[in-house]
Amino acid sequence: MEGPITLFIIVAVVVFVVAMTGVKIVRPWEKGLIERLGKYQRTADSGLTLIVPFMEKMIKVDMREQVVDVPPQGVITKDNVVVQVDAVIYYEITDPMQVVYNVADYYTAVTKLAQTNLRNLIGDLALDESLTSRELINTKLREILDDATDKWGSKVTRVELQRIDPPDDVTEAMHRQMKAERERRAIILEAEGHKQSAILKAEGQAEAIKKVADADKYQKLTVAKGEAEAIETVFGAIHQGKPTNDLIAIKYLEALQKIADGQATKIFLPYESSSILGSIAGIGELFKEKVETKNE
Repeated sequence: MEGPITLFIIVAVVVFVVAMTGVKIVRPWEKGLIERLGKYQRTADSGLTLIVPFMEKMIKVDMREQVVDVPPQGVITKDNVVVQVDAVIYYEITDPMQVVYNVADYYTAVTKLAQTNLRNLIGDLALDESLTSRELINTKLREILDDATDKWGSKVTRVELQRIDPPDDVTEAMHRQMKAERERRAIILEAEGHKQSAILKAEGQAEAIKKVADADKYQKLTVAKGEAEAIETVFGAIHQGKPTNDLIAIKYLEALQKIADGQATKIFLPYESSSILGSIAGIGELFKEKVETKNE
């Protein structure tokens, strides 16, 4: 009895172990490709999946976004400068059957494809263009890789250039060039500052001279206008008073007296003074006549 029971237990264990080999668990980020005797049968989604032991097998494919690190390589630019370039490629699987059956080693295939196209893209650009056109290179390389890997059941989502390193001597020359450019700009800005300062100073001086001239002009015009108004007032008053020859003669004599009261030892009289002095006798006679007339 013990022999058959032991054999039954052994057979049961073997059957259980064999049955368990047919139980597969597919995780949420995976897809399961099921082959029967080497031929593709179906694709299993996440969860518990049963397969026929020894006749079927499952190939699990990770559907999460993957990263491919493209190793550094020397690339010759359009102006014959060798630069070291490396990149990072992000891709995701869209068809697990194609990525398994259409390409033997997806990682190696994508890496070599990226390296080849990087050489082509940067080879069409000069050094300065390649250093300033990272976004353009990323976009073009992503489009090329996306088209090429479409038949491999994957989609390239992003491509990022990690670095573009020129040789040390070129880098040093670029640093000297940038330093010289900054110094040139500083000199130009300083010269522009001096120029603007001189212009503003000259404009300020010109404005000050103009203000002084305008003030002097206004003063002279005001004084002249006042003197003119004074003369007009005096002249009008004289005409309104209707002065006689006697009054004019007296005023003239008073003026001569003021001239004689000065401290100067010499007195200059107008050219016509001799004729005026000659008429003083006439003025005296005029006064005599008026006195005699009054006495009568």
